[in-house]
Amino acid sequence: MSGSAVLGLLAALVVGAYLLYALLRGEEL
Repeated sequence: MSGSAVLGLLAALVVGAYLLYALLRGEEL
């Protein structure tokens, strides 16, 4: 995988984890 692909995957994981955390907390974004 290229560096940009890895960075994109990591960014997607971070955003997904943040959204899941926000949903669990029941907070509006």
